[in-house]
Amino acid sequence: MPSNDFVLGLKCRVCGKLYPKAANFYCPDDHAPLEVAYDYEKVKPHVSRAKFASRPRNMWRYRELLPLDGEPTVGPQVGGTPLVRADRLADALGVERLWIKNDAVNFPTLSFKDRVVSVALSKAREFGMRMVGCASTGNLANSVAALGASAGLETVILVPADLEKTKIYGTAIYGAKVVKVSGTYDQVNRLCTQIVMEYGWGFVNVNLRPFYAEGSKTVGFEIAEDLGWRFPQHVVCPMAGGALIGKIYKAFNELHATGIVDQPVTTKMYGAQASGCNPISDCVKSNRERHKPVKTPNTICKSLAIGDPADGYFAANLIRSTGGWAEDVSDPEIVDAMQLLAKTEGIFAETAGGTTLAVARKLIESGRIPRDEEIVICVTGNGLKTQDAVFEALEEPATIKPSLAEFKALAGLSQPAAEPVLA
Repeated sequence: MPSNDFVLGLKCRVCGKLYPKAANFYCPDDHAPLEVAYDYEKVKPHVSRAKFASRPRNMWRYRELLPLDGEPTVGPQVGGTPLVRADRLADALGVERLWIKNDAVNFPTLSFKDRVVSVALSKAREFGMRMVGCASTGNLANSVAALGASAGLETVILVPADLEKTKIYGTAIYGAKVVKVSGTYDQVNRLCTQIVMEYGWGFVNVNLRPFYAEGSKTVGFEIAEDLGWRFPQHVVCPMAGGALIGKIYKAFNELHATGIVDQPVTTKMYGAQASGCNPISDCVKSNRERHKPVKTPNTICKSLAIGDPADGYFAANLIRSTGGWAEDVSDPEIVDAMQLLAKTEGIFAETAGGTTLAVARKLIESGRIPRDEEIVICVTGNGLKTQDAVFEALEEPATIKPSLAEFKALAGLSQPAAEPVLA
């Protein structure tokens, strides 16, 4: 049975009204966002652990729980990233069981955005769209440009003008039309919405957003499978628009609803933001129902710098309902955590990963996450994209002449105790 038979339509996240599968992103009755709704009783007979395991190690092994009408036509190799047992980092943090979900090595652009984009662009092709694009703080731009190029789609990418140069170049290389906009991400996103309303192009995080966001669920599916089809006690993940944290939790619930995992979902979800742009964490910590938009983000973590997150309300509610928490950290804390992760586990995460680890450390030290319980930290992008953030924190390497004596002096080495014996 094709996966589209399992999709009921698009459901309003506030009133529950059901809409047809279309390039639509909000309910006109209450202006709330839409998400894909499934018939889990229909899905249940068609999925099993063995069936998933028989398929290639990528995100499409869970295709019955993704919203395409047929086979994926964009990004067939995306996903299947490692869940790393982080024992050295665990020792440094003083915890017993710690895992890193490492999407810093995702294909093809080294971030989890490849998951959401492959779903959105596959759906765009099903809708017959030829022009696609996005508003982006960097990683999404890279992914839409790369996967759009591989699919032969025309791409237009709008980004804040102060975005890291490496991310802009890492988008332009694929032939995308890149437009820098003098303004915040939220202003860029509003412009993209106007373009969509005027021309009907397929912008992945606007009119394709309900389908796009479903790709994030595969992070949760993979975590559960790699843990032996069970759920961790605590998951810490970064929050920009706020969708990822909710979709990981939705994935856990879908695995339980379809009988793949018998264990009830009791995972506590924790959200991480930078203090220079922390609308969701501030909302949670202040116990407000809705977040206050941050008008002028000010942080090195530009990939999370969304002042008015689309899923902010839902992310804050989810965190509270699971018994988790949200926290934010300063730029120096972000850089320190990037270095800690690299030195202990050999994983170079971008600033969002540094933010997530720094928040996890803060939650552990405050006692909100117990040291003797299992923790998963989500790393969503590669540090090669944000090298500027750590330049000032790293020592300039020493320079010597090509001389053994100079090397020995630099390294503080003495003469060997005995001459080596040649065989």
